[in-house]
Amino acid sequence: MMTIEIDFDVYKALTARRGDETVSYNDVLRTLLGLSQPTAGLRRLFGLGGGRAAVSDSSKGSVTDWSYKGIRFPAGTSLRAKYKGQTHVARIDRGGIVVGGKRFATPSDAARAVTGTNVNGWRFWQCRLPGEAGWRRLDALRQDS
Repeated sequence: MMTIEIDFDVYKALTARRGDETVSYNDVLRTLLGLSQPTAGLRRLFGLGGGRAAVSDSSKGSVTDWSYKGIRFPAGTSLRAKYKGQTHVARIDRGGIVVGGKRFATPSDAARAVTGTNVNGWRFWQCRLPGEAGWRRLDALRQDS
C-alpha cells in the first residue's frame, strides 16, 4: 500500500466528498482527477486487489456504469434511503446497485433487501452522482430525461 501526505483541510474536503463509507478516498481522487479505474495488471502491480477494470467508451459509458429504464448511473454514484430511523447506503458498481455487499439489478430489488417488503425503489432511494454535492430521488432523474 502506498501512502501520501495531505493536510487536514484536504482530508476534510475528501471526506466530505465521500458521502458514505462505500466510497473510498481513492474513488474520490480518481473522480476528481477524471481517471478511469486501473487495469487488472496495474491493480496487481500496486496491490489494489482484484476486481474488473473499467473500460471507458464515451458513447456507452463505463462498463461499470449501470443503466436501467433509460437512465445511466455512473459507477461510484452513491445512494441512500431512510427506513425506520436508519440511513441505509448503497453504491453503483460493476453494473448494479450494491447494498451490504450484495448486487441488485433494480432499485426496487435493492429497496426490498433493506425493507423486506415490496417498495418502489425509484421513490425509496436518493442518489448523488459523482462530482455532485446534492442528493435527489431516483424518480426525479426519470422525470428529467
